[in-house]
Amino acid sequence: MVSSLPIGDFSRATHMSIKTLRHYHRVGLLEPADVDQFTGHRRYTTEQIPTAQVIRRFRGLDMPIEEIRGILTAPDVPSRNELIAAHLGRLEEGLARTQTAVASLRDLLDHTQDPARTDISHRSVAGTRAAAITAAIDIDDASSWYQGALGELQGTINAQGVTASGAPGGVYAADLFTNERGQATVFIPCTGQIRPVGRVEGVEMPPAELAIIVHHGPHDDIDRAYGALGTHVTQHALAVEGPIREYYLCGRHDTPDESAWRTEIGWPIFQTSTR
Repeated sequence: MVSSLPIGDFSRATHMSIKTLRHYHRVGLLEPADVDQFTGHRRYTTEQIPTAQVIRRFRGLDMPIEEIRGILTAPDVPSRNELIAAHLGRLEEGLARTQTAVASLRDLLDHTQDPARTDISHRSVAGTRAAAITAAIDIDDASSWYQGALGELQGTINAQGVTASGAPGGVYAADLFTNERGQATVFIPCTGQIRPVGRVEGVEMPPAELAIIVHHGPHDDIDRAYGALGTHVTQHALAVEGPIREYYLCGRHDTPDESAWRTEIGWPIFQTSTR
């Protein structure tokens, strides 16, 4: 036998406030079994309690209402499980980001007065021929844009039978950091002539004098390496205007093991050697 409950009793039975139940009714997530046409009083059935419990747990996992509705109305169990698995995957990714941020913060708090880094070197980088893609991008899109551009570069040079002569790199204008939008170039040094295809073109990367630091691991805390490098060039009065360079010695395209990733960061400085 199915029994009905007024909204107050249903609220107590499900640990959902009346305000929440009214909201779920308005958005079509959990509609009452009956609404009195004269008083507007809502009534629910006992059969709706398990549904309310499911909704409450999904909301506790920060699942958006639209996704919960999709799960509740899924045509079959595999479709429903696929939606749930997708959300759990996003939760796991978020947890991993949180754990990385917490570890980085703890390390920062434990080393607030780090001594000067001793792993910074100065290097003269020679000009080189390269296949490159250049665009004006937003800083929030930098990672995804880089991954796409690098994949396109690698596909192009492979298709043209050109040999890479060094690690991939990136050149990033100051505006990208200061104004959150600026010019970026991803390049692969190579031998041979590059035929322009799509976004890819052959360029001559200019020589540069750089202060170099190597960042190990993913880029979540690469700002610490940037901070150490900026401190070094400032304290030694070496900094000059010019774009930042990065060289991707080992990255996502080489191995899924993030601990093995290595990125060289180059800050433009006064000339340190004669030519």
